[in-house]
Amino acid sequence: MLEIENLSCGYDDHPVVHNISFSVNAGQRLCIMGPNGCGKTTLLRAVAGLLPYAGTVRVCGKDLKSISRREAARSIALMSQITSVYFSYTVYETVLLGRYAHTKGGAFSGTTEEDRRIALDCMARTGTLELKDRMITELSGGQLQRVFLARTFAQSPQIILLDEPTNHLDLKYQVELVEDLKAWTANENRCAVGVLHDVNLALDFADTILLLQDGRVQAFSPAESFDLAGLSEVYQMDVGGYMRRSLKRWE
Repeated sequence: MLEIENLSCGYDDHPVVHNISFSVNAGQRLCIMGPNGCGKTTLLRAVAGLLPYAGTVRVCGKDLKSISRREAARSIALMSQITSVYFSYTVYETVLLGRYAHTKGGAFSGTTEEDRRIALDCMARTGTLELKDRMITELSGGQLQRVFLARTFAQSPQIILLDEPTNHLDLKYQVELVEDLKAWTANENRCAVGVLHDVNLALDFADTILLLQDGRVQAFSPAESFDLAGLSEVYQMDVGGYMRRSLKRWE
């Protein structure tokens, strides 16, 4: 479903990601882990077609460079980290923007009853339906994160790329987000690739782990057999010891 071969990319003349290859099949969930600055977000942006890259990205069997942006948006969606909001729409209008790749007219003029139904369903799924008529400039970071997730779901892609999707979310919504993504990929011919920093959430979310260090793959394996000791080397700390000390607080 998503195939990456020998992908390298970066910014200007500064390479960040080096010769990475991996694939994600339908129904699978891949988590990309690694320390800050290792190339996780850069990799996602290249896979989404937002950065120039060398190598090959195939989306549902098609070379990403050979298809239009609108066609690509019907297959792959990227939910980026929230930085700033530069537009003032209602929550409903923001989520409805996710249907743009499927409409024939402008952002809102070409929407159908089905588009509107999907937008409302995605808001209900993410717990944002009660915010429907609020302006997004009035929302908290956590509320805004859930609205943008609803917009991503409304895009109806086959592949979702998520860059720290639990950022700003409280614990309840972090867990619900992971469970919703697991159900979404299990019940549909779809897959998800997410960047997560929380090790426990990552292992709960993913069936496959890709560990990056300095823009290169350090490990790529099923989550159930992933060598957790490798995290300590990459993060330069005793990850296992920290986790065990944390667990003792709940004993």
